[in-house]
Amino acid sequence: MSYGDALRDEVAAPGTTPLIGIYDMYSASVAARHYNGFFVSGFGFAASYYGLPDIGFIAWPDMVDFVGRLRGAFPHHHLLVDIDDGYVDPEVACHVVQRLERIGASGVILEDQKRPRRCGHADGKQVLPLSEYLEKLHLVLDSRSDLLVIARTDATEEDDILRRAKALAATDADVVLVDGVRSVEWIRRVRDAVGDKPLLFNQIAGGKSPRLSLPELADLSVDMAIYSTPCLFAAHRAMDAALADLKSADGRLPAPDDRGAIGVSQSTELLTRNISRHHGPRNELLGAAAGSFRTRRGPS
Repeated sequence: MSYGDALRDEVAAPGTTPLIGIYDMYSASVAARHYNGFFVSGFGFAASYYGLPDIGFIAWPDMVDFVGRLRGAFPHHHLLVDIDDGYVDPEVACHVVQRLERIGASGVILEDQKRPRRCGHADGKQVLPLSEYLEKLHLVLDSRSDLLVIARTDATEEDDILRRAKALAATDADVVLVDGVRSVEWIRRVRDAVGDKPLLFNQIAGGKSPRLSLPELADLSVDMAIYSTPCLFAAHRAMDAALADLKSADGRLPAPDDRGAIGVSQSTELLTRNISRHHGPRNELLGAAAGSFRTRRGPS
C-alpha cells in the first residue's frame, strides 16, 4: 500500500481523521507519542526555519528536504504537506508534488491564493481567478501517482466560497478545504456544497474558525481535521516560561526531579525512538498504522 492510499483509507473510514501540525524534528518526535499523523504546516515551517510569518517566504527545496528527514524518522506516520500555492508556477507545483511523492509524503494541500499570500486565517487574502487555479490543480492531479491531493480555497465572499467549493468538489482532488470558515453553519453549507467529496477542517488557535472537538466535527460529516500550530504555540509558551524562571533563579536550572522537568535522559529516550522506527518492513508499518489512527493515543 502506498502512503497516499494509506491516508486515503483513513479518510474513507468513519469519523474524523486528525493530523497534528509539527514544525521541526523535535516537535514531530513529541507528537509521534500521541498521534499517527502529521501535518507539515506552512505557518509552523516559516516560523521555525526562517523565523518569519506565513506570508510566502518558503522555498520549495527547503520544504522537500524537511519532509525527507521526517519520512526517514517516521516511516509509518501519515504525512500531509502544505505546499501553499505550489510556489507560484504550475510547473514548479508539479515538480514539487512528484518530488514529495517519491520521498514518501502521503498528501499535499494546494491553495488558490495569489501573491502576496497570507495565512489562511489572516486578513487580506486574495485568490486567483477560479479558471487559473483549476488549470494548476488539474496539472498537479495529472502529475501525481497515488499521492492524496487536497484542493483548498481561501475565498472570503460568501457566494464565491460556495462557487469554488462546488468546483473543487467536481475535480479529481481527494478532499476539499475551505480555509478560515467562520461558523458551524458555514461548515454545514460547505458540506452540502461539496456533496460526497471528503471535507477537511483547519483549526488554528486564535484563528477565524470555531473551536470544535473531533466528535463535533464527525457529527458535521467532516472527514479530516488539521491542527496547524498546537506544538509551535505550546513550545512558545513553555520556552518563554522556562527562560523567565531561569532569569528569576539567577541562572540555576530546575532540579531533575522537579515536577514536569525534562532532562537529558528523557530527551535522549524520546529521540532514540527515531532510530528504530525504520527497521520494520514498510508495508507492515503502514498496515499497523491503518485502522487505529482515529483512536490511538498511546506512544508509538
